[in-house]
Amino acid sequence: MTSLSPVTADVFSAAGVPSAVGASKMLVPYVTAGVTPGWTDLLRASVDAGADAIELGLPFSDPTMDGPVVQQASYQALCRGATVTGILDEVSRLELGVPLIAFAYTNLVVHRGPDTFCEALREAGLTGLIAPDLPIDEAGPVREAAARHEIDMILLASPSTPPQRRAQIARQSQAFVYAVSVMAPTGEQTSLRSSGRDLVLALKSETDLPVLLGFGISGPAQAATACEHADGVVVGSALMRRVLDGATPTEIGTLLSTMRTAIDT
Repeated sequence: MTSLSPVTADVFSAAGVPSAVGASKMLVPYVTAGVTPGWTDLLRASVDAGADAIELGLPFSDPTMDGPVVQQASYQALCRGATVTGILDEVSRLELGVPLIAFAYTNLVVHRGPDTFCEALREAGLTGLIAPDLPIDEAGPVREAAARHEIDMILLASPSTPPQRRAQIARQSQAFVYAVSVMAPTGEQTSLRSSGRDLVLALKSETDLPVLLGFGISGPAQAATACEHADGVVVGSALMRRVLDGATPTEIGTLLSTMRTAIDT
């Protein structure tokens, strides 16, 4: 079984994040970096609402794993001139008190070179990396670079992941394992599917790490349902849709607060 890496354990402990299954449930919002002029206020609002960590989406021109909402958010950020360098510079000036995890497509990592990219993440204060389109059997160079710069690689598994590969993902992931509720691009779902629950249970049999469920968490009720089996949730499209519709950081914080309350109670 896999346990938290020393780096992650220290950072998560300092931020009050549970370090083992059985602790309080985790709430991890996703924010597309650069989506609005005051996008860093979304990060602060998330922390104030009780987020345990934040997934920071680095805008990319071809986000194939994302649904239409996050694709639009990424496109909007790029149109505003958002760049990885500029985003990391802004983030480096923040003191949020929770772990920040980069959600970055492989092309962004390879373009700079894994070592340079992971070094830049660490210098900006990030502690984790999710590369959603990077197959585990091709992840060696990125994983090694991440280890050199004390960046945890967080891996994803979906309901269609074969058992042997799923076990490999569970063994090699760090910080937590990201369970994808449905094999489809990200986006809000009207209800959570049993496949997500089954995947969570299968992964929990393979690892001591928290298993978080994402892709389709739309509101407090779904977040609470997901946490009946998962150790926490990742919430993205539900937040970004509201941001694109003009929601303020305060309004996003209010939504996250209701999710925090729902999964805690």
